[in-house]
Amino acid sequence: MGRYGRGILSFRAKPRNLSLPANLHESSDSSTTFRVRETPLGMTKVQKRLLLWDIDGTLISTGAAGQRAIVLATAQRFGGSGDLEGVEIAGRTDSGIAHQILVKHGEPITEESMRTFLDVYLELLAHELPRSKGQVLPGVLKLLQRAESRPDTILGLLTGNLRRGAKLKLQHYQLWHFFAFGAFADDHHDRNELGAFALTRAQETTGAKFLPAQVDVIGDTGHDITCGKAFGARTIAIATGSWPRERLAEYAPDFLFNDLSNVDDVSATLGW
Repeated sequence: MGRYGRGILSFRAKPRNLSLPANLHESSDSSTTFRVRETPLGMTKVQKRLLLWDIDGTLISTGAAGQRAIVLATAQRFGGSGDLEGVEIAGRTDSGIAHQILVKHGEPITEESMRTFLDVYLELLAHELPRSKGQVLPGVLKLLQRAESRPDTILGLLTGNLRRGAKLKLQHYQLWHFFAFGAFADDHHDRNELGAFALTRAQETTGAKFLPAQVDVIGDTGHDITCGKAFGARTIAIATGSWPRERLAEYAPDFLFNDLSNVDDVSATLGW
């Protein structure tokens, strides 16, 4: 990355057919947008970087195993087909999704009712994962391997999954070992509160205290972007989930990629 005065010059692909915000400037190459991101004094050189990853639609696609498990858990609890109409799933925490479903069916929200529903969901998730045609998403494995090999880069999770669900999914796709810590739906039902848990666990695990300017939040929904912005992290949106590129752009992430398949370009652009 080049530096201009007190700003860091960064690059991200420009969403097509969208007007540019005032702080973005279009180059002669219409696929690239330049954003000058202001950096506090004393933070122009970062010693370590913390990469906090979302799971579903960012690291992996489970082939809808998670959604099927939620539908089956709903049908088992309330009967019928497990209708999820009106329930938002993408980018929401598992506990937040369970809350929506219980409210939809008129179930009182108690610690016991939430735990019972989520326990059934996790049992069904373990069943559905091996039956699904999912995958590690393009470029992810190489980026994780590169980051793991660098002493200045720390990997963590910031996900709406329960910890048990995250482990089931990432063990199935052989990625769990990359992540020594994370923040999960067990910590809080509101995704925007998870950043503080992730920073605390990063310090407990590595002994290093990360300032928000040293943190990247990587995800595939506007909820990931909002979560990162809530504690001042750099936000990186990937259009590999259910949210199209144009919708992600409305949340003004610092970087926006179609996918992570061009590992060298992603690494150069983000300084990874």
